[in-house]
Amino acid sequence: QVQLVESGGGLVQAGGSLRLSCAASGSILSINAMRWHRRAPGKQRELVASITSGGLTNYADSVKARFTISRDNAKNTVYLQMNSLKPEDTAVYYCNADATYYTYSGPRGPYTYWGQGTQVTVSS
Repeated sequence: QVQLVESGGGLVQAGGSLRLSCAASGSILSINAMRWHRRAPGKQRELVASITSGGLTNYADSVKARFTISRDNAKNTVYLQMNSLKPEDTAVYYCNADATYYTYSGPRGPYTYWGQGTQVTVSS
């Protein structure tokens, strides 16, 4: 199948920056859209940004102009560059991807896969 492994979370002061990475691995045939979601305490999960296989991007209004999503298709990796961080950005950030994978009998999918999440904490 497909596994997503995230890294780059941590503690940062307001106004600072972090870069999240999420690498996909497994018997990947193709990856379509890749996305970053976040979930803050007491709030529902929010779609932060998405990027298609061709590099077209979309952002939540709350992060537009501050966050940048990008991908390296050769590495099956998606990034989220987060600048001008605010305390309200504090959340667990999850990447996901729509992917098709190989099996002995043929391709399977596309299915949506999720990473384990990485904590981002922004102090005021």
